[in-house]
Amino acid sequence: MALMFNPPHPGSILREDVLPALGLSVTDAALQLKISRPALSRVLNEHAAISAEMALRLAAWLGGDAGTWVRMQADYDLWQAKKAHKVKIKKVEHVEIAAAEDEHFALAA
Repeated sequence: MALMFNPPHPGSILREDVLPALGLSVTDAALQLKISRPALSRVLNEHAAISAEMALRLAAWLGGDAGTWVRMQADYDLWQAKKAHKVKIKKVEHVEIAAAEDEHFALAA
């Protein structure tokens, strides 16, 4: 899947589109989501990520799929990481994935 150019933080979508469309304050939305106002405020102000738990709450509240919120957060995080990525890593020549998986399962047993 191609990564969107500079995807928005999902909190900005909630802040700019969802809450105004519903005519809700941050306090009212937090009450409906059964989370603290500061926790929601951190997401809305892009200081916190959408967690899996938050994605489930948003999907239950707004409808839709929790995975959509998780993917939006992942797209945002990946874009930010790529923008900041400075470390040069040499690509490995050859990897025996099957052997590595066998070794992992042998250690887990």
